[in-house]
Amino acid sequence: MMPDLGAYAMEVSLAYLVSLGLIFGLAGVYWLRGRAVRRQLDEIETRRGKNG
Repeated sequence: MMPDLGAYAMEVSLAYLVSLGLIFGLAGVYWLRGRAVRRQLDEIETRRGKNG
């Protein structure tokens, strides 16, 4: 349940939303970077003949 925040309800809710947005944004950046690095590693391994 949400506590009664009185006059600050909008500010607190907005702070929560911004924080969650930043967390999900950072997670997305790291996820995309991980995919790119994995793709590069697969290409290097394929060139060296170690992939399968």
